[in-house]
Amino acid sequence: MIMVYKGVAHPWLCDVMGHMTTRHYVAMFDDASYHFLSEVFGWAPGTAGGPGWADVKHTIAYKDEVAAGDLLEVRGSLAKIGGKSITVDYELHNLTKGVVAASLESISVYFDLTTRQAITIPDALRTRTQAFLPTGEAG
Repeated sequence: MIMVYKGVAHPWLCDVMGHMTTRHYVAMFDDASYHFLSEVFGWAPGTAGGPGWADVKHTIAYKDEVAAGDLLEVRGSLAKIGGKSITVDYELHNLTKGVVAASLESISVYFDLTTRQAITIPDALRTRTQAFLPTGEAG
């Protein structure tokens, strides 16, 4: 897994029960995904009309509470690359407690921002990802 986000659980990210609320887990995973796509695919957001990515499925497991002041780090790994989609596994590590606080399996499609439809992942991007795939998981 590669490190793709560092943050802190500020008090304003916590809910009335004293732990970080789910909306902020999603925000941290979302921020991490941009860093992941840049690192693994060389993709940069903001290219008008160019291809991008669209999330189509998230599965989150909450494993341990995060409290105000906890230092956090998100790590990601490319689990699978298909014809038009990728599966990425993320872990939110609570560095303060030394535990994995949450995990996310994210499925995203390569996306034409003009037609608003999934498109085939180009061979150049597929080739770039080979070093990030688990052994035996070539697309």
